[in-house]
Amino acid sequence: MSVLVTRPGKDGEALCHSLQQHNIPSIHHPLIELRQGQDSPQLVSALSQCDLVIAVSQHAVHWAWQELQQHHQPFPSHLRYFAIGEKTAQLLHQFTQQEVLSPQISDSEHLLDLPALKLVKNQRILILRGNGGRELIHHTLQARGAMVEYNEIYRRVPLPINKHNTWEQWKMHGVSHLVITSGEQLAFFMSQVPKSYLSWVTQLTLYVPSQRIYQQAEHFEFSHIINTGSAANPVLLDYLSKTYVTGKRYDR
Repeated sequence: MSVLVTRPGKDGEALCHSLQQHNIPSIHHPLIELRQGQDSPQLVSALSQCDLVIAVSQHAVHWAWQELQQHHQPFPSHLRYFAIGEKTAQLLHQFTQQEVLSPQISDSEHLLDLPALKLVKNQRILILRGNGGRELIHHTLQARGAMVEYNEIYRRVPLPINKHNTWEQWKMHGVSHLVITSGEQLAFFMSQVPKSYLSWVTQLTLYVPSQRIYQQAEHFEFSHIINTGSAANPVLLDYLSKTYVTGKRYDR
Protein backbone atom coordinates (compact mmCIF):
# COMPACT_ATOMS: atom_id res chain seq x y z
CA MET A 1 0.00 0.00 0.00
CA SER A 2 1.11 3.51 -0.81
CA VAL A 3 -0.88 6.73 -0.54
CA LEU A 4 -0.91 9.40 -3.23
CA VAL A 5 -1.50 12.75 -1.51
CA THR A 6 -2.54 15.53 -3.89
CA ARG A 7 -3.32 18.40 -1.51
CA PRO A 8 -1.01 21.36 -2.04
CA GLY A 9 1.66 23.04 0.01
CA LYS A 10 2.47 22.50 3.66
CA ASP A 11 -0.79 20.66 4.35
CA GLY A 12 0.13 17.95 1.87
CA GLU A 13 3.69 17.79 3.15
CA ALA A 14 2.47 17.53 6.75
CA LEU A 15 0.10 14.68 5.92
CA CYS A 16 2.88 12.75 4.18
CA HIS A 17 5.15 13.32 7.17
CA SER A 18 2.48 11.99 9.54
CA LEU A 19 1.94 8.95 7.31
CA GLN A 20 5.68 8.31 7.35
CA GLN A 21 5.64 8.36 11.17
CA HIS A 22 2.99 5.64 11.01
CA ASN A 23 5.16 3.63 8.58
CA ILE A 24 2.71 4.22 5.74
CA PRO A 25 4.45 4.92 2.39
CA SER A 26 3.20 8.03 0.61
CA ILE A 27 3.87 10.20 -2.42
CA HIS A 28 3.19 13.94 -2.43
CA HIS A 29 2.09 15.27 -5.81
CA PRO A 30 0.22 18.61 -5.53
CA LEU A 31 -2.38 19.28 -8.22
CA ILE A 32 -2.39 23.05 -7.72
CA GLU A 33 -0.12 25.91 -6.73
CA LEU A 34 -1.38 28.87 -4.69
CA ARG A 35 -0.60 32.44 -5.70
CA GLN A 36 -1.76 35.93 -4.78
CA GLY A 37 -5.31 36.67 -5.92
CA GLN A 38 -6.41 39.51 -8.16
CA ASP A 39 -8.42 41.22 -5.40
CA SER A 40 -5.63 41.33 -2.82
CA PRO A 41 -4.92 45.06 -3.34
CA GLN A 42 -8.57 45.88 -2.50
CA LEU A 43 -8.70 43.89 0.76
CA VAL A 44 -8.12 46.74 3.22
CA SER A 45 -10.76 48.88 1.55
CA ALA A 46 -13.22 45.99 1.29
CA LEU A 47 -12.88 45.17 5.00
CA SER A 48 -13.53 48.80 5.92
CA GLN A 49 -16.82 48.73 4.00
CA CYS A 50 -18.38 45.48 5.21
CA ASP A 51 -20.24 44.25 8.30
CA LEU A 52 -19.50 40.56 8.15
CA VAL A 53 -16.64 38.41 6.83
CA ILE A 54 -16.78 34.78 5.73
CA ALA A 55 -13.52 32.87 5.22
CA VAL A 56 -13.98 29.72 3.16
CA SER A 57 -10.61 28.10 3.89
CA GLN A 58 -7.39 28.33 5.85
CA HIS A 59 -5.68 29.48 2.65
CA ALA A 60 -8.06 32.45 2.45
CA VAL A 61 -7.20 33.41 6.03
CA HIS A 62 -3.44 33.03 5.50
CA TRP A 63 -3.36 35.13 2.33
CA ALA A 64 -5.62 37.79 3.81
CA TRP A 65 -3.37 38.05 6.88
CA GLN A 66 -0.28 38.36 4.70
CA GLU A 67 -1.90 41.15 2.71
CA LEU A 68 -2.90 43.02 5.86
CA GLN A 69 0.59 42.63 7.29
CA GLN A 70 2.06 44.29 4.21
CA HIS A 71 -0.11 47.32 4.95
CA HIS A 72 0.52 47.14 8.72
CA GLN A 73 -3.20 46.66 9.24
CA PRO A 74 -5.05 44.25 11.58
CA PHE A 75 -8.33 42.52 10.90
CA PRO A 76 -10.97 45.08 12.00
CA SER A 77 -12.30 44.34 15.48
CA HIS A 78 -15.84 45.58 14.84
CA LEU A 79 -16.72 42.99 12.19
CA ARG A 80 -18.51 39.68 12.66
CA TYR A 81 -16.46 36.71 11.47
CA PHE A 82 -17.54 33.35 10.10
CA ALA A 83 -15.57 30.40 8.73
CA ILE A 84 -16.18 27.08 7.04
CA GLY A 85 -14.39 24.42 9.04
CA GLU A 86 -13.02 24.23 12.55
CA LYS A 87 -9.38 24.72 11.53
CA THR A 88 -10.25 27.77 9.45
CA ALA A 89 -12.22 29.20 12.37
CA GLN A 90 -9.33 28.61 14.77
CA LEU A 91 -6.88 30.32 12.44
CA LEU A 92 -9.19 33.27 11.84
CA HIS A 93 -9.71 33.63 15.59
CA GLN A 94 -5.93 33.58 16.10
CA PHE A 95 -5.45 36.48 13.67
CA THR A 96 -8.53 38.52 14.60
CA GLN A 97 -8.77 37.79 18.34
CA GLN A 98 -12.53 37.91 17.76
CA GLU A 99 -15.26 35.31 18.06
CA VAL A 100 -15.54 33.26 14.87
CA LEU A 101 -18.70 31.28 14.17
CA SER A 102 -18.52 28.06 12.15
CA PRO A 103 -20.77 25.05 11.54
CA GLN A 104 -20.05 21.63 13.00
CA ILE A 105 -20.13 20.16 9.50
CA SER A 106 -17.72 21.95 7.18
CA ASP A 107 -19.77 22.83 4.12
CA SER A 108 -21.70 25.73 2.64
CA GLU A 109 -25.12 24.32 3.48
CA HIS A 110 -24.41 24.01 7.20
CA LEU A 111 -22.76 27.43 7.30
CA LEU A 112 -25.93 28.93 5.85
CA ASP A 113 -27.96 27.15 8.54
CA LEU A 114 -26.25 29.12 11.30
CA PRO A 115 -28.86 31.32 13.04
CA ALA A 116 -26.58 34.36 12.74
CA LEU A 117 -26.75 34.13 8.94
CA LYS A 118 -30.53 33.80 8.71
CA LEU A 119 -31.34 37.49 9.19
CA VAL A 120 -28.81 39.44 7.12
CA LYS A 121 -30.99 41.88 5.22
CA ASN A 122 -29.03 45.02 4.27
CA GLN A 123 -25.84 43.56 5.77
CA ARG A 124 -22.64 44.01 3.76
CA ILE A 125 -20.90 40.66 3.53
CA LEU A 126 -17.39 39.95 2.25
CA ILE A 127 -16.42 36.40 1.24
CA LEU A 128 -12.69 35.65 1.30
CA ARG A 129 -11.97 32.90 -1.21
CA GLY A 130 -9.79 31.69 -4.06
CA ASN A 131 -10.64 31.93 -7.74
CA GLY A 132 -14.13 30.47 -7.89
CA GLY A 133 -16.25 28.36 -5.59
CA ARG A 134 -18.82 28.85 -2.83
CA GLU A 135 -21.40 30.37 -5.17
CA LEU A 136 -24.18 28.85 -3.05
CA ILE A 137 -23.18 31.10 -0.13
CA HIS A 138 -23.23 34.20 -2.31
CA HIS A 139 -26.57 33.42 -3.95
CA THR A 140 -28.32 32.39 -0.73
CA LEU A 141 -27.20 35.39 1.33
CA GLN A 142 -28.06 37.71 -1.54
CA ALA A 143 -31.54 36.15 -1.66
CA ARG A 144 -31.83 36.89 2.07
CA GLY A 145 -31.32 40.57 1.34
CA ALA A 146 -27.60 40.95 2.00
CA MET A 147 -25.13 42.85 -0.18
CA VAL A 148 -22.48 40.23 -0.92
CA GLU A 149 -19.05 40.64 -2.49
CA TYR A 150 -16.16 38.28 -3.14
CA ASN A 151 -12.53 39.05 -2.51
CA GLU A 152 -10.34 36.67 -4.51
CA ILE A 153 -7.51 36.83 -2.02
CA TYR A 154 -5.59 33.94 -3.58
CA ARG A 155 -5.83 31.83 -6.71
CA ARG A 156 -5.32 28.19 -7.50
CA VAL A 157 -3.15 27.42 -10.51
CA PRO A 158 -3.40 23.84 -11.87
CA LEU A 159 -0.18 21.85 -12.16
CA PRO A 160 -0.52 19.53 -15.17
CA ILE A 161 0.74 15.97 -14.88
CA ASN A 162 2.82 16.16 -18.04
CA LYS A 163 5.01 13.09 -17.85
CA HIS A 164 3.28 9.99 -19.14
CA ASN A 165 5.55 7.71 -17.11
CA THR A 166 4.39 9.39 -13.88
CA TRP A 167 1.33 7.14 -13.90
CA GLU A 168 3.42 4.03 -14.45
CA GLN A 169 5.76 5.04 -11.62
CA TRP A 170 2.83 5.47 -9.25
CA LYS A 171 1.54 2.06 -10.26
CA MET A 172 4.96 0.45 -9.78
CA HIS A 173 5.29 2.08 -6.35
CA GLY A 174 2.09 0.35 -5.26
CA VAL A 175 -0.17 3.37 -5.03
CA SER A 176 -3.47 1.98 -3.81
CA HIS A 177 -4.98 4.94 -1.92
CA LEU A 178 -5.65 8.45 -3.18
CA VAL A 179 -6.38 11.62 -1.17
CA ILE A 180 -8.17 14.47 -2.98
CA THR A 181 -9.68 17.24 -0.87
CA SER A 182 -11.69 19.37 -3.33
CA GLY A 183 -14.10 18.80 -6.17
CA GLU A 184 -12.13 21.12 -8.42
CA GLN A 185 -8.96 19.09 -7.87
CA LEU A 186 -10.79 15.81 -8.43
CA ALA A 187 -12.12 17.03 -11.78
CA PHE A 188 -8.67 18.27 -12.79
CA PHE A 189 -7.01 15.03 -11.72
CA MET A 190 -9.42 12.98 -13.80
CA SER A 191 -8.83 15.23 -16.81
CA GLN A 192 -5.13 14.32 -16.60
CA VAL A 193 -5.55 10.52 -16.47
CA PRO A 194 -4.44 8.76 -19.68
CA LYS A 195 -7.09 6.38 -21.01
CA SER A 196 -4.75 3.42 -20.54
CA TYR A 197 -4.63 4.09 -16.77
CA LEU A 198 -8.26 5.03 -16.20
CA SER A 199 -9.40 1.58 -15.04
CA TRP A 200 -6.45 1.40 -12.61
CA VAL A 201 -7.15 4.87 -11.19
CA THR A 202 -10.84 4.22 -10.59
CA GLN A 203 -9.97 1.07 -8.59
CA LEU A 204 -7.92 3.08 -6.10
CA THR A 205 -9.45 3.73 -2.69
CA LEU A 206 -10.33 7.42 -2.85
CA TYR A 207 -10.60 9.61 0.27
CA VAL A 208 -12.77 12.73 -0.03
CA PRO A 209 -13.94 15.19 2.66
CA SER A 210 -17.62 15.67 1.82
CA GLN A 211 -20.76 14.04 0.44
CA ARG A 212 -20.76 16.41 -2.51
CA ILE A 213 -17.30 15.27 -3.62
CA TYR A 214 -18.29 11.67 -2.85
CA GLN A 215 -21.10 11.98 -5.39
CA GLN A 216 -18.73 13.58 -7.87
CA ALA A 217 -16.36 10.61 -7.45
CA GLU A 218 -19.26 8.24 -8.08
CA HIS A 219 -19.86 10.07 -11.35
CA PHE A 220 -16.23 9.35 -12.28
CA GLU A 221 -16.95 5.66 -11.50
CA PHE A 222 -14.58 5.16 -8.59
CA SER A 223 -15.30 1.79 -7.02
CA HIS A 224 -14.06 2.48 -3.47
CA ILE A 225 -14.82 5.91 -2.03
CA ILE A 226 -14.47 6.98 1.60
CA ASN A 227 -16.13 10.16 2.82
CA THR A 228 -14.05 11.25 5.81
CA GLY A 229 -16.38 14.15 6.58
CA SER A 230 -13.42 16.50 6.93
CA ALA A 231 -10.30 17.61 5.09
CA ALA A 232 -8.35 18.01 8.33
CA ASN A 233 -5.08 16.08 8.32
CA PRO A 234 -5.73 14.31 11.67
CA VAL A 235 -9.01 12.95 10.32
CA LEU A 236 -7.44 11.82 7.05
CA LEU A 237 -4.59 10.22 8.97
CA ASP A 238 -7.02 8.35 11.20
CA TYR A 239 -8.86 6.84 8.24
CA LEU A 240 -5.67 5.99 6.37
CA SER A 241 -3.97 4.41 9.37
CA LYS A 242 -7.04 2.28 10.13
CA THR A 243 -7.15 1.09 6.55
CA TYR A 244 -3.44 0.30 6.59
CA VAL A 245 -3.61 -1.70 9.81
CA THR A 246 -6.83 -3.62 9.16
CA GLY A 247 -6.94 -3.75 5.39
CA LYS A 248 -10.58 -2.65 5.49
CA ARG A 249 -11.82 0.07 3.19
CA TYR A 250 -14.45 1.68 5.42
CA ASP A 251 -16.52 2.63 2.36
CA ARG A 252 -19.56 4.71 3.13
